Amino acid sequence: MMSKQKIAGLIWLVDVAGAALFAWGLAAAVAALAQGDAWPLIAPGAMIGGGLVRAAASWLVQAMAVDGAQVTSMHLRHMMTQRLFTMPLSAGPLIGEAAVVAIDHPATIEHYEARFVPARMAAAAVPLAVLAIVAFASLIAAGILLATLIPFAFGMILAGSLARGASERQLAALGQLSGLFVDRVRTLPIIRHFGAEERIARQVAAATRDVADRTITVLRAAFLSSAIMEFFAALSVALVAVYCGFSLLGLLPFPDPESLTLREAFFALAMAPEFYLPMRRLAAAYHEKQLGEAAMAQIEPMLATDLPRPPEAPYAGAVASALTIAWPGREIGPVDFAVGRCGMIALTGPTGSGKTSVLAAIAGQIIPTAGSITPIRPADIAWAAQHPLLLPGSLRDNLALAQPMASDADILQIVEQVGLGPLLAGRPDGLNLPVDHRGSGLSGGERRRIGLARALLSGRPMMLCDEPTADLDAASAAAIIALLCAVARDRAIIVATHDARLVAAAGAVVRL
Repeated sequence: MMSKQKIAGLIWLVDVAGAALFAWGLAAAVAALAQGDAWPLIAPGAMIGGGLVRAAASWLVQAMAVDGAQVTSMHLRHMMTQRLFTMPLSAGPLIGEAAVVAIDHPATIEHYEARFVPARMAAAAVPLAVLAIVAFASLIAAGILLATLIPFAFGMILAGSLARGASERQLAALGQLSGLFVDRVRTLPIIRHFGAEERIARQVAAATRDVADRTITVLRAAFLSSAIMEFFAALSVALVAVYCGFSLLGLLPFPDPESLTLREAFFALAMAPEFYLPMRRLAAAYHEKQLGEAAMAQIEPMLATDLPRPPEAPYAGAVASALTIAWPGREIGPVDFAVGRCGMIALTGPTGSGKTSVLAAIAGQIIPTAGSITPIRPADIAWAAQHPLLLPGSLRDNLALAQPMASDADILQIVEQVGLGPLLAGRPDGLNLPVDHRGSGLSGGERRRIGLARALLSGRPMMLCDEPTADLDAASAAAIIALLCAVARDRAIIVATHDARLVAAAGAVVRL
């Protein structure tokens, strides 16, 4: 089935019909004036009608192309978001690179679909229609247009092949710059603490210069293709004008194979610019073509990877056997453990030993390098992260992410269990306490408790907790440990922790 974008390209044939109607009316009027006759009454109507047809065709092309391109980009954005969130990765991209892949690349492809695809269809069909129309007035003029098309095609192929590689390199450099910039902004306090501002500034400046240089290369290729197109477009119109003028004046240096009238010659000359008009549209959209194809080349490997099918059976236990995760320059594991429907396992070890990475592997977010782990449905796992996600809104909104249908009474019960009661004490807004994405006004311990409350509220059979007692005083930590021990009677809990008291309370310990 032909897409809306390609159908939009074929609608430009209606635009050619409008151009032919306008050119016929104009040629008839000019011929009548040259002969001293009155304008034929149909000539003004043909010109006005031709203009209206062209306006309607342009509007319809734009509407159909944009609508079809938006459907394509929404589908791509959905698939890329799914893969970034759910597909196991050997190494996760930087936040800036992930944003480029999920947001910028589909937008770039949308522009490609909306502008270049219709222009490409029009460039393939419209010149043939113009040739056929011009041939009815002058076969020689049609032949001149066709003759200039051959070297033009070779020039555009050469310019396009040079531009494609440059566009791919530009997109890759832009993605790396975005990832570098976001990562450095997030770690700005650490950079300032260690006095590394000058070194990081040089690093960002070098990446910026690289993007600028690659952008200039892309623009150079774009200007080259535009120059080639404009040269042959001007050449074709000039040759048609010279031929028609010399033919009418009888000054051709060879026998004239046809007998042109002023109306036929003027009609052929008026239609000559229409022959290269689709190529002009194509050249104007050629930059979108370069960027769109480069963006598609970058996301195609991820699109070609099928999302793993989650197990159909509900959670009944998990077993890790010689689980190993390899990062550049280091290796985590092998790790062995087994947990049933309930119970608590503690992962412990020095900072950087890989506790969070093991949790991510259990959740199916990281591909183990070796060994195996029982696959678990994402709907059966609750994650209480070390730095839980907070969204702008109220405390209720953030907690209800885990269980949208939970009542205020259920939420308040969990709030008391995790020790967030004092946060709401004396506040008239209660669960309507405003929360921003940074957790402004909340301590590190309170933010962790929100993540833990969300995991408890979800009711899922497997809980993964990353440092649940960090940033808490001794009494608060003891209360959280008691809570986890109570929950472990009904659910399976795996905690990553440095807390010796939590390690002692666990039913099994895995040391990394």
